[in-house]
This record gives sequence, C-alpha cells and structure tokens, in this order.
Amino acid sequence: MDRLILMRHGKAEQHAASGGDFERALAPRGQGDAALMGKMLAQAGLAPDLALVSSARRTRQTWEAVAPAFPAARAEFRRDLYHAEAQDVLAAIRDDAPDHGTVMAVGHNPGLHELALRLAMGGPADPAQLARLRGKFPTSTVAVFTIDADGAPTLSHLFYASENGGHGGE
Repeated sequence: MDRLILMRHGKAEQHAASGGDFERALAPRGQGDAALMGKMLAQAGLAPDLALVSSARRTRQTWEAVAPAFPAARAEFRRDLYHAEAQDVLAAIRDDAPDHGTVMAVGHNPGLHELALRLAMGGPADPAQLARLRGKFPTSTVAVFTIDADGAPTLSHLFYASENGGHGGE
C-alpha cells in the first residue's frame, strides 16, 4: 500500500426507524458532505483502489455517495469495522491491503480518529496539521497518509467538509 485514506461517515440521522444504531441512515447534509469529499479527493488525485467499508447503513451510504468519484475502486463491506477500535481497523487494512495502491477505510469514531492520530504521531507531521487533527475528527472528515517503502505513514492531507463548502459536524 502506498497511500491510506481514512474517512469518517457522513452526518447521520439521530435515530433509525428500527431503533438500532447499526441501521441509522445518513442525513441529507451527510449525503451532500460525503459526495463533496469524494469529488474533492478525486480532483486531488487521491482515488482509492480498494475501499474497506463498515457494513453499518450510514457508512455504506457514505461510500455510495463518494463512489461515483472513484469508478475503478473495489469496495468490501465489513461487519468487523462497525465501531472498531483503532487497532482493529489497522489490522483489517493490513490484512487486505495490496502491495501497491491506495486503500480507503470508511468507518466510525472514535476508532478512526484514534487511528489517524496514532499514524500521524508515528511519522513526520506538520505541527499545525497535527494540532488540527488532535482537536476534532467530525463527520465526513478525511485524513490521507502516504506510506513509504518501510511502511511508515506520513499525514499528507487533512480535509474537513466544513472547510470545503460542506457542513461537517458531529
């Protein structure tokens, strides 16, 4: 893997009709923010080859909103990424990542935020960008890491929907 993209799902409805968290759908603003972030990533040349997506409804819908920007990407929907802890997300990525290319994980907080922090602090990071990352990882946030030949990550991009014409938010 040469690049890793971590994306938190878009803003979701407060409650699912079924009453269960797993079935909460994206709110309209979450759909808009996710689509915006997909277009922004594609315009920056940051398209995934493989997307590992939590099988929760809101993460599947986030992928559906970003997927048109990445027509060549293959998606795998995984139950083990639902509210996974940072080390579990990283294990799934390492298990399925190709030797080369870009892998995207679409999931949930706090696991994604913790993983992004862990990866950013493990390599060279711009202090201002690291401070921003420490502060928040709201819905539709995207952290992009380049991975060197030794497997070491470097935070290369941090995108917030609210800073790019979207709404963002928790």
